[in-house]
Amino acid sequence: MSETTGRDEQSAAAAYWATGLVRIKPGEIALRGYPIEELIGRFSFVDIAWLMVRGELPTVPESRLLEAALTAAVDHGPQAPSIAAARMAATCGVGLNNAMATGVNLLGDVHGGAGQQCMEVLDDVLARVRAGEDLATAVGEVLAEHRYVPGFGHRFHPRDPRRDPLLGLVEQARDDGVVAGDHLAAAVEIERQLARKSSKPIPMNIDGATAVIYGELGFTPELARGLFVLSRSVGILAHAWEERQSGTRIKGPVPRPVLADYTGPDLREPPR
Repeated sequence: MSETTGRDEQSAAAAYWATGLVRIKPGEIALRGYPIEELIGRFSFVDIAWLMVRGELPTVPESRLLEAALTAAVDHGPQAPSIAAARMAATCGVGLNNAMATGVNLLGDVHGGAGQQCMEVLDDVLARVRAGEDLATAVGEVLAEHRYVPGFGHRFHPRDPRRDPLLGLVEQARDDGVVAGDHLAAAVEIERQLARKSSKPIPMNIDGATAVIYGELGFTPELARGLFVLSRSVGILAHAWEERQSGTRIKGPVPRPVLADYTGPDLREPPR
């Protein structure tokens, strides 16, 4: 092999996983160009998460708003399928990483996707506003196209206790000029029109409130789902670890004396 050919092959190999995220050299780690030793102790985990997915460090107000959204979505109890699955896995002799992966892998379109879906609805409303429609008309048109609006209403809470503090932070950030407030205005108008059409209020839930925050901070809907997964992973970890400490083995989806209802044929003889 010639020296030139060797260099070409080495260059091709180096380009195979080329990345703008991190530079690694002997004795050096740099995230998005920032030496890791200059980040440690000066910036929070939330700051670094923003840096890695957005390319630059957030301002202090942006970081606080993102942290609030991540904090609010950490956990919602063992009745959540992702949490229950992680707890069951933890009793089956698998490692903590396997239990966490079991829970995270349940976060899909139905369980875990409402925040992304709500952002897409809000973006649809705002696209119509940018095209010249007034906000109320745009919301009315979008609602007419949706039988169910993700991010509004809750199975357990008449009013999600996370809604008001999160939206209060967005309002403050809007007033301080940190965010524009467009996603907030769209979500509040959706909430108003849903209440008008219903016999009872249908307030924003955690998915709607965090969708507002992620939208105001400029994240894409798909990244918003990733951020929700990052947040809920903390709850999944804590529940899996708690279950591991209990010493219980092979916990099923219902308490052991309970058997699932059988809906198949009565007992019968196989053909001879």
